[in-house]
Amino acid sequence: MDDAGDGGRKPGSRWYDAEAGPLVRPYAMTGGRTKPGAGAERFDLIALVDLAPDALARAEQSLIGPEHRTLIVLCSHDTQSVAELAAGADLPVGVVRVLLGDLLEAGLVAVSRPVPPAQLPDERILREVIDGLRAL
Repeated sequence: MDDAGDGGRKPGSRWYDAEAGPLVRPYAMTGGRTKPGAGAERFDLIALVDLAPDALARAEQSLIGPEHRTLIVLCSHDTQSVAELAAGADLPVGVVRVLLGDLLEAGLVAVSRPVPPAQLPDERILREVIDGLRAL
């Protein structure tokens, strides 16, 4: 704590903490929303997020916020899970879900779920297919 006893804040500023840097409350990033918009899928931590083919060009022209753009940049390199996006953007998962809902509604991202292990073919069956193909 500094000598002034104000927690390291600049005089007259409630939105700055010298140790943490500028503070933006999560509700400010989401416009007070706590859930993705109507019709948006539920974003599990392992849901995979891909950019739409023309998302980078359309994002330049849209009126999305800087946090939305951060998520788009993170997705531009590779498919990302919701958990990876939250970590990469250094944002709470709840905020990322709301922002992804906005991007989904704008058609800038696509969300898919990984195939559950129970739905994957059995390894034994795949080996039998490979052995059968080799026998031909």
